[in-house]
Formats: sequence, C-alpha cells, structure tokens
Amino acid sequence: MGRTHDGALPGTTAERRLGGIAGGRTAGGRPARPEPTEEADTVRELRPSARAEGAPARPAAPDQARLWHVVLSVAGESTALSALRAGLERLAHDHSFFLTARYAADHAELRYWEQARDLHDAAAIALRLWGEHKATAGLPPWEIVGLEVVDRATYHQRVAEGFGEPRPQPGGVHPY
Repeated sequence: MGRTHDGALPGTTAERRLGGIAGGRTAGGRPARPEPTEEADTVRELRPSARAEGAPARPAAPDQARLWHVVLSVAGESTALSALRAGLERLAHDHSFFLTARYAADHAELRYWEQARDLHDAAAIALRLWGEHKATAGLPPWEIVGLEVVDRATYHQRVAEGFGEPRPQPGGVHPY
C-alpha cells in the first residue's frame, strides 16, 4: 500500500495521482494542462482524411434513412371479413411497403418495412398509418393495440436464431 501525498486525490497514492484532469496540478504546482486558447475552440479532424492537400472538404453526409421492421396490431368490434379484407388489400395496393397483413373479424396485424431516420420517426409513422387510412382504404374504426419496431439487423438476427413469428405466407393479405 502506498502513502498518500499532499494534493493527491482521496483514495489515491502519489504514484497514481490523476494529473490529466482539467484543473489538476503537476508536482511543481503548474496547471496539468495549458489554459484554453482560441485554438482549443476549433474542431479538429481526428482521423486523417484521404483527400489531397488543398482539396475542398466533403460536405457532411445527411442523416441516412434506415430500414425498420414494423408490426402494427389493431383491434376493435367485429366486422365483416370480406369488407376487412378488401380494406386491407386497398391499403396494401396504395402502400406497397406491406410484407404481410393477417386478419380476423376483430383484429389484424400488419407487418412491413419502413424507411426512416431513426426509431422515433419509424414509430411515429406507424402510429399514424391506421388512422390516416381508415377512410381512404375503408378500414374499420379500430384502435392500435400493439406496435413493435426493430432495426433491420435485429430482425434478421431473430430470424436466423429461429425466434419471432415465422412468416405465415410470403406477402399479401391473409386470414389467421
């Protein structure tokens, strides 16, 4: 066990003293780091770029949209299966992003891919989907009772590990 040194942090020894923290002092009493200058306020590139000297810097890439797998569950009062199927088919035709839609008289599940910047955007789009298309697609006035949004890597990992619900039938609108 080492002896503590005057000026050492509590619980440390002179040999293990932290001097690189802003405000810390070196053994001579000088600041551990020089005082901030105007240069300290500039942003430095941490990785050397492959561009030639004097070439213009590349503009920052805009936020990239990612693919999200969405499962939207809706439920409500029983409705005629033929009317429900027709409404789901109109929705699938108008919005070709549907992977599958399964339905019963009192509930339905929509599985599809959404392109969005982040999970918040994908979830917000999914939560608006049913309400915004009730009238145009002739959907029943059901409420959203479930939502799952996962990124593409998570979806594929689940499928590879055998977890998650297997696809009932590839694409289209099908009864449970």
